[in-house]
Amino acid sequence: MPNISRLEQLREQMEKVTGPFLLQRRPRTLAPRVVSDVEEDGYLRRLLRYQSDEGQWTPAYLLVPRPVLEGRTTAPGVLALHPTDHTFGHRVVVGLGGRAGRDYARRLVRAGYVVLAPAYPLLADYHPDLAGLGYVSGTMKAVWDNVRGIDLLESLPYVRPGGVGAVGHSLGGHNALYTAVFDTRIRAVVTSCGFDSFEDYAGGDLSGWQQRRYMPLLGGEHGVPFDFDQLLAALAPRTVLISAPRQDDNFSCASVRALVDRARPAYAAAGASDELVAHYPDCGHEFPPNIQGMAVEMLQRVLQAV
Repeated sequence: MPNISRLEQLREQMEKVTGPFLLQRRPRTLAPRVVSDVEEDGYLRRLLRYQSDEGQWTPAYLLVPRPVLEGRTTAPGVLALHPTDHTFGHRVVVGLGGRAGRDYARRLVRAGYVVLAPAYPLLADYHPDLAGLGYVSGTMKAVWDNVRGIDLLESLPYVRPGGVGAVGHSLGGHNALYTAVFDTRIRAVVTSCGFDSFEDYAGGDLSGWQQRRYMPLLGGEHGVPFDFDQLLAALAPRTVLISAPRQDDNFSCASVRALVDRARPAYAAAGASDELVAHYPDCGHEFPPNIQGMAVEMLQRVLQAV
């Protein structure tokens, strides 16, 4: 079981720069709207929109394995959260453009999972009115869209109950971690090239994090009220798989190693030392195929046991 007290403390610190997480935002219905269906080899790719805030719909791809769709089995649900991509957005994770190796939603559905890949606010063609909806950061809007995405997964009769996974690269990597802080239904997180210490990022220059689609309040009145070692510690004993490449020119591998080491005592105290796993592949800002394979194996271990 998660340490609720530690989680609540971290949430309070995060909300100083993300804005509040308000459960009362949840509309009475998801009201999903199907835009298109495409039959792929072994699965259905559905483009849809679901009501995340009252009167506001978030676009997402839903990937469903053919045996699941035909009622022959059920499967766990997984969020596939996309990296920064101004052109393709969430399409990149389903293989509809962008750089090679970013199509991990397609790999997940082929491994048997029901996958939801929502768009991230203020990227590509998804531009919700953050201020009009009451958000002070794109980060919190993304977290909320993901929470509503989990609601959608849980509403599907063929998604196995008992918890979901969250997988993301780069932007998707820290988006997955943030969402897990606010939603304990996420039982396992895979974060590739998703973070380093705020102190170490770009030599301490926070301007990259202060964009409207992330956390514009970071470094302001409240300074930097949390860091990723605290975030990881708060997720114990849930399973977290970290990939921090040694040649990543965005997030420092050495910084990630230090953060992971500082979080390990919380996992040890929870009797879950083996559930915080970090790999440091010899590559750049990538999500290597072998690490994606490890992610699938980890999800099978954690979610198939439900």
